[in-house]
Amino acid sequence: MHRRRLLGSLAAGAAATGFGLPSGSRAFDMTEFDGFRMPEEADPHERTFMQWPVNLAVYEERQFLNDTQWVIAEIANTIVEFEPVVMLMASEHEAAARRKLSQTVEIWPVPTDDLWARDSGPIFVKSDAGALAIVNVNFNGWGNRVPHGRDALVSAEVARRMGLPLLDSGVVGEGGGVETDGQGTLMAHESSWVNTNRSPLSRDVIEERLLTALGAEKMIWAPGLKGLDVTDAHIDGLARFAAPGTVLIQLPERIWPGDPWSASAYETYEILASSTDARGRRLDLVVVPEPDEGAPSAYANYYVFNGGVLVSALGDPETDAEAAEILGRLYPGREVIMLNTDVLGELGGGIHCATQQQPAT
Repeated sequence: MHRRRLLGSLAAGAAATGFGLPSGSRAFDMTEFDGFRMPEEADPHERTFMQWPVNLAVYEERQFLNDTQWVIAEIANTIVEFEPVVMLMASEHEAAARRKLSQTVEIWPVPTDDLWARDSGPIFVKSDAGALAIVNVNFNGWGNRVPHGRDALVSAEVARRMGLPLLDSGVVGEGGGVETDGQGTLMAHESSWVNTNRSPLSRDVIEERLLTALGAEKMIWAPGLKGLDVTDAHIDGLARFAAPGTVLIQLPERIWPGDPWSASAYETYEILASSTDARGRRLDLVVVPEPDEGAPSAYANYYVFNGGVLVSALGDPETDAEAAEILGRLYPGREVIMLNTDVLGELGGGIHCATQQQPAT
């Protein structure tokens, strides 16, 4: 049940259910965002948010859904040893979920469809004074491809529960589609933002609104790929800011004939290699390899939390060890933990896609 299969099998069904497509074109109030910015992921966290997957319209088979829930529970149970974790789910799922989750994982009764908290969960921004707000990027199921009636409301419900402002970005997209260094620079693939399945807005308008909403000054765009997976090539499956001025990027050994993914990866690499950030620094690119055998997930889709880095083990001992060494070097003083998350890879995502940080104040 690869997410590439989902692209074909669920698109018609999702559209038929009438799940809405936000226009992303309402009046945009730039002043709402004054003084707020999205911190770098490696900055201290208050907690991690995750979502409990439940929708059989997505998973089709109960056993596959059960396997996915166990992996989500393992991720949550690992992170909660380092920082608080909140799992979002409708209250009717709590008793069954608690049998998989550590007692130290907090459950909030916020209904969900699926697990992708990076995309449909709350995107926190922070003011210099320490105030928090949540940015809404109007999640629409990656272009109305999958059922998302509950997930589309998660950010608003978390903001309501926490008593935080909900700031409308005026764009349609997902948190996993953009990376920030916390010092004014964003990077993204055009394919997952400048796409009519999200909104009719031009790249210039989307760029202006993303920069404003996340408190940044410069966007680095690479083309990406449209229509080959559900996300339209989210940047966080390929390239990540490891620190201001430093980008980790996962590359195959070479561009493989007939493989648009490898060609796109190298295209993104070349664009980043010739780019500077908002402070004028040339980007230092750190390459992490792909395993020789095609793996379902990506080392680049790791998650940084207080005291640790959680990354997928992809089954190749040599590249697993190299990835762990690289991440340990990029994040000194943090424990690098590897988990088998193949089931998430089969869905087209990974650990980063399943997590969303709340910055400490």
